[in-house]
Amino acid sequence: ERKRFYQNVSISQGEGGFEINLDHRKLKTPQAKLFTVPSEALAIAVATEWDSQKDTIKFYTMHLTTLCNTALDNPTQRNKTQLIRAAVKFLETDTVCYRVEEPPALAELQKNEWDPVVAWAEKRYDVTIGSSTSILGPNIPASTKETFVSHLASYNMWALQGIEFIITQLKSLILSMSLIDRHITVEKAVLLSRLEEEYQIRRWGNVEWAHDYDLCELRARTAAGTLFVHLCSESSTVKHKLLQD
Repeated sequence: ERKRFYQNVSISQGEGGFEINLDHRKLKTPQAKLFTVPSEALAIAVATEWDSQKDTIKFYTMHLTTLCNTALDNPTQRNKTQLIRAAVKFLETDTVCYRVEEPPALAELQKNEWDPVVAWAEKRYDVTIGSSTSILGPNIPASTKETFVSHLASYNMWALQGIEFIITQLKSLILSMSLIDRHITVEKAVLLSRLEEEYQIRRWGNVEWAHDYDLCELRARTAAGTLFVHLCSESSTVKHKLLQD
C-alpha cells in the first residue's frame, strides 16, 4: 500500500489512446510506459478505481489497472498465438469436466449444475467436450481445441489477457466463455467454479470470515476480468458476437 498522493483523477485522449491523469501527472506502467488504453469506457473504469482509493492506495483491489498494466507491459513476452494456446490448454483440466463418483450427492450436484453449461458450450461452438471421473480427465478431441483456438483468435491481445485472467480465476475455459458470452452471470460462474467447496461448506460448515472473503474476492476479480474483456473488444466484434447468439 502507498499513501494517496493525488487529489483529482481525470482522463484525456492522446495519440495512442486514452490516458489517466493523477492531478497533473500522467499514469505510468510498472515498466515506466505511458499508461494508455484503447477505449474511453475502459479509461473511465480505470480512473474510477484510482478515484475510489482513500487515504492509501490498495493496489490489490485495482484489478482493471493491473490488467491494463499486463496488457501494456506484457511481462511474460507472449504473442497472440501463445496466449490462445495457453487458454485452450485449460480444457484439459477444466473444472466442469472433472467429476466424482463419491459421495453420490456431490456427483448428482455436479451433473445437475455442470452438465447444462457443458451442453450449452457444445451447442454454441458445435464441439464435443464431455466429462470424466478418471483422474486423467476427459479426452478432449483435437477438433474441439482447434475450434476454440479459432474463436479466441477473433479477440484482440488486450481482450485475450482478460480472458486468460478469468480462466485462471475460475479454472475453467468453459465457464469463462459462458460468462463472456453472457450465458451465465458472474455470481453463477463463481458458484459453479466452487461447487465442490460450497458442497463441503454446507456439509461441514465454514471458517467464520475466510469463506466470505475468498468468495467476494473471486467475484471481484472475475467481474473485473469480464468487464475488461468487454471494454477491450472492438464494438463491431462485440456486436457481431451478440448477433450470432
